[in-house]
Amino acid sequence: MPTTRPKTRAVTANREQLIARVRADLAECGFFVTEPHNLRSVSFDAIARKGDQLLVLKMLSNIDSLSHSDADDLRALAATLDASAIVVGLHSSTAELEDGILYSRFGLPILTAASFEALMVEGLPPLVYAAPGGLYVRVDGETLRSVRETKSISLGTLAEAAGVSRKAIQMYEAGMGAMVEIAARIEEFLDEPIVVPLNPFEFTSEMADVMKALERAEGANKEIFDMLREIGYLVLPTRRCPFDAVAREEELLLTGIGGDEKLVERKARVVGDLSRVTEKKSVIIVQEGSKVKAIEGTPLVSKDELRRADRSEDLMELIVRRQKKVRR
Repeated sequence: MPTTRPKTRAVTANREQLIARVRADLAECGFFVTEPHNLRSVSFDAIARKGDQLLVLKMLSNIDSLSHSDADDLRALAATLDASAIVVGLHSSTAELEDGILYSRFGLPILTAASFEALMVEGLPPLVYAAPGGLYVRVDGETLRSVRETKSISLGTLAEAAGVSRKAIQMYEAGMGAMVEIAARIEEFLDEPIVVPLNPFEFTSEMADVMKALERAEGANKEIFDMLREIGYLVLPTRRCPFDAVAREEELLLTGIGGDEKLVERKARVVGDLSRVTEKKSVIIVQEGSKVKAIEGTPLVSKDELRRADRSEDLMELIVRRQKKVRR
């Protein structure tokens, strides 16, 4: 059975080095990457885009520090942006993570830095995934059944060679994953490959879990979210993001809610950077109007201006008009 052998760069010893390494890998293979945001309590470390592929990334020294709510935030954000969420980590609380293995926690795929580099830079996906009870591989059930039947090998014969039950062979043929050692014995007996690579970016959880964002308390921003909904937007509040919601209609908005002046400036810069990378429209809703209509390319719209919008098109026209003024 073939194995993935990621090449290794300099040893990645801490989270800062890990973030730098992942950003370098993404840049090497042609991704546009958001600038480091340096904001505390934000659920992601980078968003990257290459063509139609959009990634939401979190880098952790200890993957056990990823909480259930953190994972919900990442998955919800990825779902609303039509992106894939992935975590790159160094170790768990008990051991170093192994290269070439796909781990998971709370429905999120996790790779080591070397495995991420192998996948993105060299195009070598992992073959093995960690699950309760050991290490497993994905079996091509149709190929397994076809080879077995072509060679006139009975379920019982193959089960005996693999050291499992007939029922287990039937389950492998139905697409169930197999432990690494068992898959290796089957491949050796059949003299044919049956293991297929894993795609971490297709590692998704139930949409019902992702949409938990809709159930979150909206607090002081509820009035603004209600106004956006009234003109036709589906509003998904976010937590631990530099923006407060994602509003969807024909175009997608990254919507920040302005507070004090310094916070508005910081949010506008970060949201503007995210907007450029994701190619989504962005806006900051502020409590009161001002002479400043945009910061770092991000339009500012007052609550009164939002209240006067009758349709989503009215808001979008205002946003586009202010973006054009900035570019002149």
